[in-house]
Parts: sequence; C-alpha cells; structure tokens
Amino acid sequence: MSQKRLLVKRQGDFHYPIVFEKEFQGLAKEVSGLKKNSSKICVVTDSHVAPLYLKEVIQELSQTGMTVTWYILPAGEENKNLEQIQGIYENLIQNHFDRKDMLAALGGGVTGDMTGYAAATYLRGIDFIQIPTTLLSQVDSSIGGKTGVDFKQYKNMVGAFHQPLLVYMNVSVLGTLPKEEFASGMGEVLKHGFIRDREYSRWITEHRQEILAREEEICKEMIYQSCVIKKTVVENDPTEKGERALLNMGHTVGHAVEKLKNFSLRHGQCVSIGCAASAYLSWKKGWISQEEYEELKEQLQSFGLPVETEGLSKTDILETTKSDKKMAGNQIRFILLKTWGDAVIDTSLTEEELLEGIASILKEGVQK
Repeated sequence: MSQKRLLVKRQGDFHYPIVFEKEFQGLAKEVSGLKKNSSKICVVTDSHVAPLYLKEVIQELSQTGMTVTWYILPAGEENKNLEQIQGIYENLIQNHFDRKDMLAALGGGVTGDMTGYAAATYLRGIDFIQIPTTLLSQVDSSIGGKTGVDFKQYKNMVGAFHQPLLVYMNVSVLGTLPKEEFASGMGEVLKHGFIRDREYSRWITEHRQEILAREEEICKEMIYQSCVIKKTVVENDPTEKGERALLNMGHTVGHAVEKLKNFSLRHGQCVSIGCAASAYLSWKKGWISQEEYEELKEQLQSFGLPVETEGLSKTDILETTKSDKKMAGNQIRFILLKTWGDAVIDTSLTEEELLEGIASILKEGVQK
C-alpha cells in the first residue's frame, strides 16, 4: 500500500490526518507537526493496554517537548461511565491543564470514547488525539468525532461530537489482540462492505487467510479501505443528520443484545448478530436474494463472528431497541440493504416484521 495517510474534513477548510504506520516511532513528529501551542499532554489508557504500550508512547511523546502525564482507566465496557470521567477531570485539574493542552487516547473504543468526551467537556473543550490499539477502534470509533459514555446501561446515551486533531494507527499492535477481540473488529470491517462496497467485501473474502494470519500489509490495506468508507460517510454527514446513520447497520438489534447479555459479548459480535437480522429483513423485503443473505451470514461466520444468540426473547430485544438513541420519534430506524453495498434507512418496518427479523437471530427459533 503506497498511501500512508488520509485526510478527514472536519469543518470549513480544516482537515485532520489518519496516519498508518507499523510502529510508534513517528508519533512525536506527527504531534509536533500539528503546530499547537500545548505545554502538556495527558495519555489516557486502560489497565489492559497500559502494560503493553504506555511506556513506549510516553517516551515518544516526550520528544515533543511537552510535559507528558498519564491516567489509567479500569478496562471494560462496564467502566464506561461518568464516574470514571470524573477521575480524568480530577487528574487534569491536579496537573493544571488549561485550554491549550491536550489529551491522547491510547486504547480501544471505550478509551477513545471516554477520552474524547473528557476533552469535549473539560474547560468547555480542549484538543485530543486518537492512538487506537484495537482493530475495532482503528476502523470505526477513532474516526468521526463521536464521543460519550454509557448511562445506567443505556449505551452511549451521554456524549458529544468532538473531532480529534490526529488519528495515529500502529497496525503492528494487532498482533497482541486476543482472537475474539480481532474478530470483534472484523464485525465493523465487514459491515463497511455490506453498506457501501460489494467489491471490498469480495476482496476481504479473497484475502481471508492473510487477514486471519494478521499479515501486516494486508491488514494495513484492509484498515485503510475501511477508513476510506468511514471517513467519506462522516464527511458527508458529520453530526449524523442523515447518511451517517447508515454506519449503524447491525447496531439497533446489536446494542439491545449487548445490553441484555450484560456486555458478555463483544461489541463487534453483537453488531454481527444485528447485521444478520438486517440482512434477513432485507431478504424478506425482496431487496437481496436468499443466496446473498446466506452468503452474508457465511462471511461473518468465516471470521469467527456469531449470527445468532440464545437465552433471550424476541419481545425483550424489541422493547430494548425502543430505548436506543437511534429511535426517530416513536419509530425504530433500521438500516437495511437495497443491494449488497447500498444501505438505506428504513422506518417503515412493522412491529410484526421486526419481531420476525429478531426471531431469525435466536438459536431457539421464535421466542415469545
């Protein structure tokens, strides 16, 4: 892959870079190139990532001339809450951070969302950068400026749009990801092909073995292509007034399953299950063929992702979707496929149709 960076339009003429590298060397140069008059930077990470990469990132950022501090969050979605955000605030206050200083999010999607939200709200907004360390965060949550926390198990109910100044991706970190965590990221990767690019989906299938082996050049190309799709949609609709909602394919049912399973399944696994439900409803509308529906599920499963769940009732899942922030008034906004590679927002599904779609992802069949 010849390209080493993408530019994402933020507002007006301002663009921020997504940089693709195989190491953390170069991070200091990229941060210095932002030409911000910051004297301090706080690296926010979690208890899983800190032992792996925090020391190296601190050493690299120290070369910028800024004072580098750090704050370690407890790992896990269950800690994505306002109480933990208060800990970040207190750390910044104690270290005398002002509006010219910045944060750095080192970790996965939870860390990125929380750091971005803290940056958006501390002193009414300071700058931050993203250093994503999971496949999921590299292809999805680090791009686009969505930040937030969960509120009483309602996912991402409190948040803000706050764009980063830089997204720095070291693809070599994928080698340390647990198998299920890598598969979770593939849930978002495959979704990008479903909603926007049939040829990208074919390319992924053709390179399945190299992707599963985590060959760096192939993974770098895959991440790049996913970022092209994500950044294009985000640029067209930065605050999710329309087109950006297409990125939520699989999330309506997925978030409900995630909550009802008490976050025992990873986010990408739940998105995969939700994509299977969306594909089923797209088939039932006559928009995609049964063969495409089966192929879509097979592609998800070929990367270790589930397309069904168990132990839940379809009525509980439906009721939980109604508390999702993606509701449009009293109508659930569902992302369906007109064709593979062309997603649309649909608000016409009846409750009966939704229950049928939900039943299609329950292992025990139709539930009460």
